[in-house]
Amino acid sequence: MNVLFSRVKEVMYSVLPITVIVLILHFTIAPLDTSMLLGFLAGALLIIIGLSIFLFGVDIGISPVGNIMGSSIAKTNKLLVVIFSGLLLGFFISIAEPDLHILAGQVDLVTSGLISKTSIVIIVSIGIAAMLSLGLTRIVYNIPLNRILLILYSVILVLSFFTSPEFLAISFDASGATTGALTVPFILALAVGVSAMKKDSKASEKDSFGLVAIASTGAIIAVMIMSIISKSDTITASLEYHEAAPASIMSNFIQQIPKVSYEVLLALFPILLIFIIFQRAVFKLSRNAFRKILFGILFTFIGLVLFLVGVNAGFMDVGVVIGHSVASLDNKAYLIIIGFVLGFVTILAEPAVYVLTHQIEDVTSGYVKRSIVMLSLSIGVGFAVALSMIRIVVPGIQLWHYLLPGYIISLAMAYIVPSLFVGIAFDSGGVASGPMTATFILAFAQGAAEAIEGANVMVDGFGMIAMVALTPLIALQILGLIFKVKSKKGGIERVND
Repeated sequence: MNVLFSRVKEVMYSVLPITVIVLILHFTIAPLDTSMLLGFLAGALLIIIGLSIFLFGVDIGISPVGNIMGSSIAKTNKLLVVIFSGLLLGFFISIAEPDLHILAGQVDLVTSGLISKTSIVIIVSIGIAAMLSLGLTRIVYNIPLNRILLILYSVILVLSFFTSPEFLAISFDASGATTGALTVPFILALAVGVSAMKKDSKASEKDSFGLVAIASTGAIIAVMIMSIISKSDTITASLEYHEAAPASIMSNFIQQIPKVSYEVLLALFPILLIFIIFQRAVFKLSRNAFRKILFGILFTFIGLVLFLVGVNAGFMDVGVVIGHSVASLDNKAYLIIIGFVLGFVTILAEPAVYVLTHQIEDVTSGYVKRSIVMLSLSIGVGFAVALSMIRIVVPGIQLWHYLLPGYIISLAMAYIVPSLFVGIAFDSGGVASGPMTATFILAFAQGAAEAIEGANVMVDGFGMIAMVALTPLIALQILGLIFKVKSKKGGIERVND
């Protein structure tokens, strides 16, 4: 119980800043309807409770399953087993990720059904599965991460020349959507389990990160290929801004529970099924250990349901209204500044970010503090939202104007930054764009785009997640360079590899 209480304390410190900022905006430049404000506060409470329970469940359920499976895969030391395991786990984990289903539904809407939700989910999951196999093979055979990433992003660059601007944004957003609150803890644990079997402790530490980064490129490549093959160059639908209609606060939350519960159950079921099959055939865990993991998965389910209900019912409408109100002001500098602040604090409440930062601290035995990683991520995401606001205000700026130089810089830095930080940085890029970003921040951007003449709600809205996935790559590699310089001055060789 002490672990659970410590989680509650951590989560409160993360969620309260964004709550305070919304309250300040409400009483100053962006007043909210009373029922909407009360719904937001109720959502904040649910997020605190849900995220605390979720993280506790991940600790005792999801992470142990991933570690055990990773160790079992590595012990075989057979390439075919590694490839098949990556394909199987990657496909079933990705196909059930709630964030991916949300994005796929949006794609179905904006293409007027031209590309269905089911096809997006399946295509992206195939891409994730293929890249997860590649990522596991890299760990087992000690292939340098920076070389793999350079090849993959070179392929993405070539494909981008044949992909429409709308689908360029969607493809990068798919990368963020597939690395959600459930997928990330499992993939991270899988990477730790495989890399822990290495005799070289330094190699084990470095290879614990980077698997999320490699897997997430599969989503980008898959959607780009789908766009090229389908020749869908024009998106014919658009999103419309609607003021929230007054409604019962409780009814809004109650309506979300069945839908969210189904999505989370769908997300957890493949992991549960694979675990039970492995338990009978391979693991043979004791009854107490088996029961503890099952309870962990149950806590993960309850926590994720409460968290997503709080986000969907309490935060999304508020994001749209605040974005629209701030963008309607004469001075557009307010929009950019508030965008930076919201990006800075929203990342603190992302579930997968918590899992990643704790793992970084654990794997490095406290050498890389999670507080430093959190600060770097917050700054990076703050700039991502601010730059996205500038793109909305200045119609001439296109998404690729940010993405192309951003990824060139990131890949170039990968050859001078310590390998440990390269893996951490590229993993963080996928982790940063979780359910809080995909709902509150995305809603804020869409509200702003609707209020500003010349902005395209569809293109600008989707590009937001792509930006949030990019800036942490640069921010955390800069942190890696700082560590490298400090370690040289202090005569420490830990990160100078």
